[in-house]
Amino acid sequence: MSDKQKKCAGGYAAVNSSFKFLMRAGFIKGNKTLLKMNQPGGFDFPGCAWPDSKDSSMLEFCENGVKALSFETTHKRANRKLFEKYTVTEMKTWDDFKLEDQGRLTEPFFYNPETDKYEPISWHEAFQLLAHELKSLDDPDQAIFYTSGRTSNEAAFIYQLAVRMYGTNNFPDCSNLCHESSGVGMTESVGIGKGTVQIDDFDIAEAIFIFGQNPGTNHPRMLTELQKASRNGCKIVSFNPLKEAGLVSFIHPLEVSAVLTNKPTPISSSYYQLRVGGDLAAIRGMIKYIFEQHELRGDIIDKNFIEEHTSGFDELKTKAKNEDWNFLIEQSGLSKGQIAEAAQTYINSNATIACWAMGLTQHKHGVANVQEVINLLLLKGNIGKPGAGACPVRGHSNVQGDRTVGITEKPKEQFLANLDKAFAIHSPRKHGYSAVHAIKAMATGQAKVFFAMGGNFASATPDTELTFKALQQCKLTAHVSTHLNRSHIIHGKQALILPCLGRSELDIQESGKQKVTVEDSMSMVHASSGSNKPASTQLKSEIAIAAGLGKYLFPEGQLNWDAYTADYDTIRDKMEEVMPAFKGYNEKINQPGGFQLRNSASEREWNTVTGKARFISNNIPDQPINNGRLRLMTVRSHDQYNTTIYDYNDRYRGIKGGRMVIFLNSKDIISRGLCDGDKVNLTSHASDGIKRHARGFRIVEYDIPEGNASAYFPETNVLIGIDETAIKSHTPMSKFIEITLDK
Repeated sequence: MSDKQKKCAGGYAAVNSSFKFLMRAGFIKGNKTLLKMNQPGGFDFPGCAWPDSKDSSMLEFCENGVKALSFETTHKRANRKLFEKYTVTEMKTWDDFKLEDQGRLTEPFFYNPETDKYEPISWHEAFQLLAHELKSLDDPDQAIFYTSGRTSNEAAFIYQLAVRMYGTNNFPDCSNLCHESSGVGMTESVGIGKGTVQIDDFDIAEAIFIFGQNPGTNHPRMLTELQKASRNGCKIVSFNPLKEAGLVSFIHPLEVSAVLTNKPTPISSSYYQLRVGGDLAAIRGMIKYIFEQHELRGDIIDKNFIEEHTSGFDELKTKAKNEDWNFLIEQSGLSKGQIAEAAQTYINSNATIACWAMGLTQHKHGVANVQEVINLLLLKGNIGKPGAGACPVRGHSNVQGDRTVGITEKPKEQFLANLDKAFAIHSPRKHGYSAVHAIKAMATGQAKVFFAMGGNFASATPDTELTFKALQQCKLTAHVSTHLNRSHIIHGKQALILPCLGRSELDIQESGKQKVTVEDSMSMVHASSGSNKPASTQLKSEIAIAAGLGKYLFPEGQLNWDAYTADYDTIRDKMEEVMPAFKGYNEKINQPGGFQLRNSASEREWNTVTGKARFISNNIPDQPINNGRLRLMTVRSHDQYNTTIYDYNDRYRGIKGGRMVIFLNSKDIISRGLCDGDKVNLTSHASDGIKRHARGFRIVEYDIPEGNASAYFPETNVLIGIDETAIKSHTPMSKFIEITLDK
């Protein structure tokens, strides 16, 4: 069933929703734990990389944080009784919500093909099996080691150490599926793939441009900063095909008077609903307008900054001036007046931040999208000055940190050299598989063992049918998890489930209570320490599992893996040796709020091929759509975090009790002889000529530009061809899928 889409995020509805989910965890326990979320001495919310506010209160959490907490602290258990009752074949008929709603995993399980059931296995036997299968491979590159962004710095570091000692750089991770285009694009442009702003910059920014992002659902704590910025008079300009409630207005759930009076704060001063994939053309149009106005006024572009700090300016200027306005209008879906209005806001601002998420990165030209944002910022020197900069907003709380500490299929030589010296090993230099390439390798039999440190690879990836086939062909699949998910039931010939501690849970090792660290979207590294009793005595920490992998692979004792598990300080001591930026690690993490990693671009040090920040002039792609086809973008619902489904509702978009919906413009519904509420099947038309299908979607009339459509993932991942990826970054094109509808 559907209701009207909302025009305001937060408010009483957010309070009510939080209360409902909190009751799932137990009201007293839930409230007690919430007070420790995102607090010094407490634990870091695993589902958000947005940094903690410098003036944070005792209530530094959001509605999504409450959902994640209730999910982790649930009283439900996916234990041996569950697996005795149901076969894996039966579980395959369950949807994603039902699978994960079974509760916390309690002990290691091994798949028995004779009974078609998961059965208990000891940790010793599980590690023995894993090590045996890995050692039996002809080549270490036949094994793949996936990583979720919720993995801590310490666990990721020990994990990559064990795997590189084993002999491969096959480290696909969730970055490959989301922000890889940001890392590739920014590294080429400014020499670092991380955001250049700090949380304080939002207090003094004069304009904030938001591209392809829905903070109300995906980064709710960001709305607090946007609310403050709006009240400070900052102009907030949003580009999104969908009219998202969180970008329209916001009532902070902790502002009692605003909640009671239902008085929202406007967020976006301008909102541009471009067509799916139109961002690059829109930004190029803004740049063209800026050049035109500069020729008239002569005082817009920061000439001194450009001459001292940049290269490639003349090429961009020539390309922008030669762009045809009609082409830019057609490709962006915006009028010339709208583009000019947005550009004028940029011109009038002396300090501008540009934020973006997957609405920019998950396109064929995702890298070019990011580089065009950087081009826009560089024109007025908006990198490396207060209140300005680039802000890619990431999801998982440590997806950025995992990359920092070595989780990448393309490691830098200096990192490997330092790693080899610190541990007296020899790391492989050959680059490994990214996520998409890992699927292909498994599907063709080139890779035979798949190990996942967290995540839900089967549901998170594109081309569902091929991905399922790839995983099922493996000799062994093993998943470190807190909950049952789709990846456990789409398994290899042998399969292991390895249950781990949650972020909110006590981690007691030989030396006492432990803490781990994470890095947020703005390069702040801080400690996280749980306090809740673990869901089971059989759970191991991610570090203990990673170290266990190393111990069983290398029992001869080259390294003392048990020592790393016993005291995480010893891991951080070794990390200092490998990464100079972490000098004084154990001391620094005891500081409230943690410590800041250096960002070269924010200091106007450009580690690029030219030694300067680069204007990179990509061509605007012509993206024609055949008659009758639509541009489909995939999105999350409000009761969802990545592939984790908390419930069947999407409050801000007016959806209740279901996920199999497709949002369409009223004209597209009528022109196809359809009606709001009709059921349709979706067929995608990928470049490989294969038609892929997703069936049984209910039409919902929605405020979206004509010719465009939107639906939830992972239900629509089946429509994305394995070769439909971004140039250079190989990120799946989840935001641009050509489809047709059939009733």
